[in-house]
Parts: sequence; C-alpha cells; structure tokens
Amino acid sequence: MRLVVPVSGSDPKTRLASVLSPDERRDFAEAMLADVVDAVTAAGHEPEVISTAPLDCAVPVTVDDRRLDPLVNDLLASTVTNGDEALAVVMADLPLVTPKSIERLLAPDADVVLAPGLGGGTNAFVCRHPEFRVDYHGASIRDHRENAQDLGASVAEVDSRRLATDIDEPGDLAEVLLHSDGAAADWLEQSGFELTAADGRVDVQRCR
Repeated sequence: MRLVVPVSGSDPKTRLASVLSPDERRDFAEAMLADVVDAVTAAGHEPEVISTAPLDCAVPVTVDDRRLDPLVNDLLASTVTNGDEALAVVMADLPLVTPKSIERLLAPDADVVLAPGLGGGTNAFVCRHPEFRVDYHGASIRDHRENAQDLGASVAEVDSRRLATDIDEPGDLAEVLLHSDGAAADWLEQSGFELTAADGRVDVQRCR
C-alpha cells in the first residue's frame, strides 16, 4: 500500500497566526508532521511526504506546489489502477495519531475507508476504487461518502478521536498537550504553552 502525507510547507497553519509567528507556525507544522511520520513508520509503513515547499523531516520530502485536490487526485489516478492497488492519505496535522490508529485506518478491506475530522473534514482515507476522487472543500467527509456510494464502492468509516483531531485553531492546542507526548507537544511546552482550566473548560495560555 502506498501511504502519502501531504503538507503545506509554504505558509502553514494561518489560523494559528494570532498565537504563533510565521516561523513558529512552520516549526510547529514540522513537529506535527514528525508525529505523523513516526506513527506511520512505527505501524510498519513507509510514508511519502509531499510538501508545497521544502521542510525539515526525518524522511525524504517531495516538493509539489499544487493544491491538495489536484495533487491527491493525480495520486489516485496513477496509483489506484485496479482493485489490487491502494492509496492511503493521512493529513500532516494530526499530532495525536498513534501506530494503533494508523493500523485501524488500514485494517478495513472496503473500497474506500474514511476517517472523519471533527469539523466535517476528511483527515485520512484509503482508496482501492479506481474511479474515486477527492474534493476537500466544505464538509468533505459527507461529499466523499456520497461520491463513493455513487460509484457503487463499498465504504467503511473509522471512528477514531486521534485521527479526527486536526490542529487548526488556537483552541485546538489544548488537545495536543492533553493527549500527546510527541514532538508537537514538546514544541508547545518548550515554547511556553501550558494548560489552564476555567469555567469547566481546559484551554492553553502562553507564559513566555
């Protein structure tokens, strides 16, 4: 199975701009990518990292400046040519991911396996159907589910909090400190972020 991790390396995580500088956002994106690469590798697979710009990573990085949809659809067209071929795509901003959650993603033998994101996105998928294509705009998990069903493809969904939790907004940072002990959590702690609790809700604040 071919497993690809696409990442935006040119101007990553713009919705974190209120709490991180451009250089910090890049460093944090690389730390989250490191967590994903480590989990995939520990699960016994070799991740292919494809980035819109060069970045620091433990595995080779292919630079491709295309947007996500044309990039992934080209990978689908070139990889999934018959039922014996499969492509897995795992987003790079999933620092809670573990080898076990990667194994859960890859376990079903359905034509299309989807891992929903908490906000309606598609954080990871596996495809064995040669006609399936992606569209990451809007509520993509709903669209991908419907697209697969329209093709007559069998569909499985993986209900995993670790695959569902992508980090986009400042409020998401608490999830990293609460549930991860990887590179992204280390980076946040070293950068002065810590957990706070007020009004029954856990959040983060930057102390330095």
